[in-house]
Amino acid sequence: MSAQRAVGAVAVVTGSAQGIGRRVAEALAERGYATVLADLREPAETLAAVREHGAAAFALTGDVASEQYAAELTKRVLAEYGRVDVLVNNAGISLLCPAEETTAEQWRRVLEVNLTGPFLLSRALGAAMLAAGSGSIVNIASIAGLHGIADRAAYNASKHGLIGLTRTLAAEWGGRGVRVNAVCPGWVKTEMDEADQASGGYTDADITSRVPMGRFAAPGDIAAAVAFLADPAMSGFVNGVALPVDGGWTADASWNSLRLRKR
Repeated sequence: MSAQRAVGAVAVVTGSAQGIGRRVAEALAERGYATVLADLREPAETLAAVREHGAAAFALTGDVASEQYAAELTKRVLAEYGRVDVLVNNAGISLLCPAEETTAEQWRRVLEVNLTGPFLLSRALGAAMLAAGSGSIVNIASIAGLHGIADRAAYNASKHGLIGLTRTLAAEWGGRGVRVNAVCPGWVKTEMDEADQASGGYTDADITSRVPMGRFAAPGDIAAAVAFLADPAMSGFVNGVALPVDGGWTADASWNSLRLRKR
C-alpha cells in the first residue's frame, strides 16, 4: 500500500477510457484535480493524457455495476489520496432495440450499468464526502432521461431513473454539504454514437436537422458543463439540477420545415 499523496481536489471519473469520460477526465486534470480513472477496460490513453497536464492520476479497471468494485475503488482512492471531492458517473451503455424485442437480460444489463452503477458508486464514495461535509456528484444522464425516444426503452428508463436518483440524493445530501446534479447531453460525436449509427438507427442529418444549433455536441461541450457543476466556487448553490447540454433540442417543439426555414 502506497503512502497517501498530498494533492488538492480529487475527482473520480467512470467510463473514462473514451468519449465523454475521457474528455471530462482531461478537463478536470487541466483544472488541477487529481484524477482517478474507472473503466471496464484499461484507460491507458486517458491516463497518459491527464498526466501530461501534471495531474496525479491512477486507473482501476472493473465493472461499475459490481458492489465489490465500488468498495475496492473507494478504498483505493482514500488510501492514495485520503479524500474524494468529485464523482462523475459517466459509464454507460446504449441499446437500440424495439421494446417488444428487448430481452430481460438486455434490459437488466443496461439498468445495471447506467443506473445501479451510479447508485453503488454514489453510496460508497458519497459516504466519504458526507464524512468530510463537502463534495459534488455529477451524473451523466441524457435528454433520453427527459423525453421518450423510440427504440430505447431500456436506455430511456435507465436515464429517467438516473435523473430521479440525482434529485433524491440532492434532497438527502445537500444539507450535509454534498451537491448532486446531472448533465443531460443531446447527441454527442463519440465512439458510442458511431456504433449506434452503424446499426442503421439514424444518420447525422437526422440529428443536425433536429438540433436548433445545427450540430452534434462535442465531448468538450459536456466536459465544460461537468467542470462547472464540479466546482463549488462556480456552482456552489446548484443542487438537484438536470442540465440539458443539447443545443436547444429539448427547448424546441417546432417541426423540421419550420426549424430549418431560416438556417
